[in-house]
Amino acid sequence: MKRFTKEENSWMYYDWANSAYSIIISTAVFPLFFKAAATNAGVSSSDSTAYLGYTIAIATFILAMLSPVLGTIADYKGLKKRFFTFFFALGLISTASLAFIPSDQWLLLLIFYTLTAIGSSGSNVFYDAFITDVTTEERMNRVSSRGFGLGYIGSTIPFLISIAIIVLAQNEVLPISTTIASKIAFLITAIWWGIFTIPMLKNVYQKYGIEREPKPLINSFKRLGKTMKEIRKYRALFLFLLAYFFYIDGVGTIITMSTAYGSDLGISSTNLLIILFVTQVVAAPFAILYGRLAERFTGKKMLYVGIVVYIIVCIYAYFLKTTMDFWILAMLVATSQGGIQALSRAYFAKLVPKENSNEFFGFYNIFGKFASIMGPLLIAVTAQVTGNSASAVFSLVVLFIIGITILMFVPEPKVDSSHTISA
Repeated sequence: MKRFTKEENSWMYYDWANSAYSIIISTAVFPLFFKAAATNAGVSSSDSTAYLGYTIAIATFILAMLSPVLGTIADYKGLKKRFFTFFFALGLISTASLAFIPSDQWLLLLIFYTLTAIGSSGSNVFYDAFITDVTTEERMNRVSSRGFGLGYIGSTIPFLISIAIIVLAQNEVLPISTTIASKIAFLITAIWWGIFTIPMLKNVYQKYGIEREPKPLINSFKRLGKTMKEIRKYRALFLFLLAYFFYIDGVGTIITMSTAYGSDLGISSTNLLIILFVTQVVAAPFAILYGRLAERFTGKKMLYVGIVVYIIVCIYAYFLKTTMDFWILAMLVATSQGGIQALSRAYFAKLVPKENSNEFFGFYNIFGKFASIMGPLLIAVTAQVTGNSASAVFSLVVLFIIGITILMFVPEPKVDSSHTISA
């Protein structure tokens, strides 16, 4: 396979750029910063956790509702880049703004966090859809997987710098407070995100789309309604989305609930951060490896491998006892976390009509967002019924079994002579 083109590299570097947001703002630093700010403002720990949860749910719901509508409008030629740029700018500016909000203004922090989430997730909808513009069907597995690999590598650099600044501040090596150190981490995220998005803005353009027409908003809603009525006609695409809904729910739940499960085992927050960091490092080469193996064995077979690994993870979690067990579990997750997400993105891109890629990636985003509800709910109910966190994680096996079963019925995508995808 020939070397990556300028467009492919520029597209992949947005994974490198945006992943800093995912780990620093979504996962590690901001949640701890907000909890401390809310506590100092007199908010109880249970209430602050609930408020953060509500905020995430609201942002998720807004994006899930907007994605297909915005995607349908963005399918008009020349609009995809504009929508991407708008959401990227929204996420970037609101992330940088977190550094300037007084730490006792916890409600304002949540408002701007909502804007950061909408900006980040919204830009990703159009970023994912751009894969049909930057590469060919034959190269999608490798390009998508390398993007995820770069994302894991790229996220570790600003994350490591940010954690170092925070730890040095905590130990009074640096003459700043932990609050200031956290705010510096927010600025680092925004700067990293902004700088490495420049290649995407300069070199990636929309190649496929539909011609503009009068009353684009009204016609976009009509096209969206028509697609929703006819989506069952896209048999392969519909079955894949259904399979994706279940297995990606299990993947997402394990990612979001891992630190909570580790805490239940008595693992310290410092160890959890170290494990999280190492997981990101290990996940990078494995995401790229999945892409290479997909070229040899097909993306669908490698999706099977990833799902089976996650089934093993759920079973192993049931018998977890020690910190070493948790390390083993984390490394198992690292081997397939990026690969399964990258190949899902590439597989879906092969199934969608290129000129309507935004619209269909809007549905892809909806399924991914709403899938993030069922897994945590299953965890919560199982944990309360059994009184055992291990049983709760084990219950996720059901999601992976349903997902892999449906995936078996998804036909392999084929390229017809007119360069549209059929299956």
